[in-house]
Amino acid sequence: MPIVAPSLLSANFLDLDADCKMLNESQADWFHLDIMDGRFVPNISFGPMLVSFFRKATTKVCDLHLMIEEPAKYAEQFKNAGADILFLSVHIEACPHLHRNIQQIKALGMKAGVAINPHTPVESLQDVIADIDLVCMMSVNPGFGGQKFIHHTLKKIKTLRNMIDEKGLNVLIEIDGGVTLENAGTNVAAGADVLVAGNTVYSSKDPKATIAQLKKL
Repeated sequence: MPIVAPSLLSANFLDLDADCKMLNESQADWFHLDIMDGRFVPNISFGPMLVSFFRKATTKVCDLHLMIEEPAKYAEQFKNAGADILFLSVHIEACPHLHRNIQQIKALGMKAGVAINPHTPVESLQDVIADIDLVCMMSVNPGFGGQKFIHHTLKKIKTLRNMIDEKGLNVLIEIDGGVTLENAGTNVAAGADVLVAGNTVYSSKDPKATIAQLKKL
């Protein structure tokens, strides 16, 4: 049964309270929070202040995906905004000193994740895979919601699953982008543990039922 992490980026920002309550009442496991800086990706989303409001609105895990440059400058701020049950994922493409970034996140008492873009080979994680808790595999190009799933991602999931299993590690594979009810099962079959779903959940006539369907996979 996969972990389902609806992305609040697709929520109704004029009524976030209602959407948070919906997620709390649903079978969703995590709140997925996309942080964009307008530099690493074209869009700007929100920062630590809004994360702190999400944190107060739920007891569920807050899964932060930092699509930002120089994430080391902001890791402590996000720790303070998100308390102690925070997954913090930084992009390998934005971290020339990735091992140092991972150690910083761990030292702050958070779970460490590494996100990789569609063009980044899974093999680039070989030297850090034993140090992290999660890989956030982008199945669309980061920065925009509503994109179509890149089919090549399935091959990358299988490669990563083999790498993790061969080393006997407990690292979660998270799929972020273009996840639908039609392709979610294929992702799980390939080895995915966590499904990030934005438009699929929030454009549904019955978001709770859609989340329940994703959980059944």
